[in-house]
Amino acid sequence: MRASPALAPFVGPNAYGTTSIDFAHPAAVLALNRALLKSDYGVAHWDLPPGYLCPPIPGRADYLHHLADLLAEDSGAAIPRGPAVAILDLGVGANCIYPLLGVPEYGWRFVGTESDPIALRHARQIVARNPALAGLVELRAQASPTNVFRGVLAPGEQFTACICNPPFHASAAEAAAGTQRKLRNLGHARGREPVRNFGGQPAELWCRGGEAGFVRRMISESVLRPRACRWFTTLVSKSEHLPGIEHTLARLRATGVRVLPMAPGQKQSRIVAWTFRPRD
Repeated sequence: MRASPALAPFVGPNAYGTTSIDFAHPAAVLALNRALLKSDYGVAHWDLPPGYLCPPIPGRADYLHHLADLLAEDSGAAIPRGPAVAILDLGVGANCIYPLLGVPEYGWRFVGTESDPIALRHARQIVARNPALAGLVELRAQASPTNVFRGVLAPGEQFTACICNPPFHASAAEAAAGTQRKLRNLGHARGREPVRNFGGQPAELWCRGGEAGFVRRMISESVLRPRACRWFTTLVSKSEHLPGIEHTLARLRATGVRVLPMAPGQKQSRIVAWTFRPRD
């Protein structure tokens, strides 16, 4: 609240006798994110178009820290820092959250791709309004929402790693059911419209085949560009998708596969990382 006084109206005692916000309230979540970005990462200007995904910052930061540890294994246990580390952010979103966290934390250079023109335009505005990102964040339009790497990489272009937060759901109905479950867990289901506390446009929440289908497409495109990334990585929210993903990677002869558990708050998730580099 000291860093961002606009958070103060949303802060108060909760049922456990501690100070918190109403996490089912979209405006409260947005205000908390602004405060976290300003106080912890020096991001002075951040906003979202109405209805776009407002990401949970601790979980997004956790992804980058796990990735940093993975990259450290390739560099003698020292986390690599600075713009020589190039990260490809697949689906950067209107929130542009991974560059906003990764630049101040590690000094990495980011290239973000986005198929939604409104999201892309807004992400570019965020970058332009925060001078500390100058020269370290490039944003590219992805012409096809069904493509992952195809159409956004220059011939021979290489990255240290790619990151991705794929849509969880396979349909709009499935996404709506997920919203209802979340509200029930937060204790706000009765008598309340099913408003997504973290927002989200259709392309951010669901796609053909859902999470498993997207990751399969990502893997199949990575095989065609095995040198594009030292490590290809993606979040996988549902553990039941892991056997199929690991089977696909084994069939396509990935030379290294890692599953990195994540547990931000009460949510259980994981990062799947793979590489096609020759084994030492």
